[in-house]
Amino acid sequence: MAKYIYEHTSWSHFTWNDKAINGLFGEVRLMQGKIIGQMNALGFSAKEEATLTALTLDVVKSSEIEGELLNYDQVRSSIARRLGINTAGLVPSSRHIEGIVEMMLDATQRHNLALTEKRLFGWHAALFPTGYSGPYEIETGQYRTSEMQVVSGAMGKEKVHFETVSVKRVKSEMDQFLDWFNNNDELDPVLKAAIAHFWFIIIHPFDDGNGRIGRALTDMLLARSEGSGERFYSMSSQILVERKQYYKILQKVQHSTGDITEWIEWFLHCLKNAMLATENTTQKILRKAEFWKLHEHTSINERQRLMLNKLFEGFKGKLQTSKWAKITKTSTDTALRDIKDLVERGILQKTEEGGRNANYELV
Repeated sequence: MAKYIYEHTSWSHFTWNDKAINGLFGEVRLMQGKIIGQMNALGFSAKEEATLTALTLDVVKSSEIEGELLNYDQVRSSIARRLGINTAGLVPSSRHIEGIVEMMLDATQRHNLALTEKRLFGWHAALFPTGYSGPYEIETGQYRTSEMQVVSGAMGKEKVHFETVSVKRVKSEMDQFLDWFNNNDELDPVLKAAIAHFWFIIIHPFDDGNGRIGRALTDMLLARSEGSGERFYSMSSQILVERKQYYKILQKVQHSTGDITEWIEWFLHCLKNAMLATENTTQKILRKAEFWKLHEHTSINERQRLMLNKLFEGFKGKLQTSKWAKITKTSTDTALRDIKDLVERGILQKTEEGGRNANYELV
């Protein structure tokens, strides 16, 4: 079987083919600038909204890659509270969610601080506040002390995808990684993000949570590349979409002799797709911002405001009087009055489809 990349001496002196990645790298850097420009034109509250959405998606999707489904509203509320963003309908969130959010915000909001062993251990402990990962007790807030294989498949038919760096090398490998992370400033932070992600995953220093911490490091360096903790796109959302390729390319390049061109190419493509996906979200936020600017002197009650915001954020299903009443916790009569008022002002309209229950949409 082919050697693992870390079995070669000086394995972490990675090489890549500049010619192969330069065009794509330039495109990604250009798109970053374009998105920041668009966002700066948005105005403060819309920009906050965009950051909140991107960070929420990042936390939710990074956990989903590991097969864990988090409550979107709890994550959103936790981030909003910590960033001091005033949004309606905050909900309390679990200790587990608070921990994941803490790690993510520490990485992105304090992206310029040095990455130390202590900081990494803090993140790891925050990810597993009970010391358990599912039903399994794990070592938290420290490097792993046992050998590890990444496997899949049914019992007795396991397929080994990867054997991690041996336990006695973890500390020295991580020391080298941290030294590079904190001190190599000649490398563009976007390329650095690609390399850091790969390098960290190959060392696999923890009992569990390596993927999530690896993606947090990516976000940290991307924040650095933009000189801002404001996040407007979610790399983890895109990795989730391309998860099959993500694992496939990691598996392939882990057997290379040190050339990681293919991984960097994949990473940059994924990043580009993440930014393209953001353009749709931005359009929604722009529409919402323009709407509230237009109606800043219109008298709109709190129930109407709540429901209009829900419609801008991509309301699931049809909007009917009964749904309005349920969400705003009011009677159907009041709901109907609220709706009729907005129809008369030309803000809502009845949809084409007839039937017993009228459906409404934004004009």
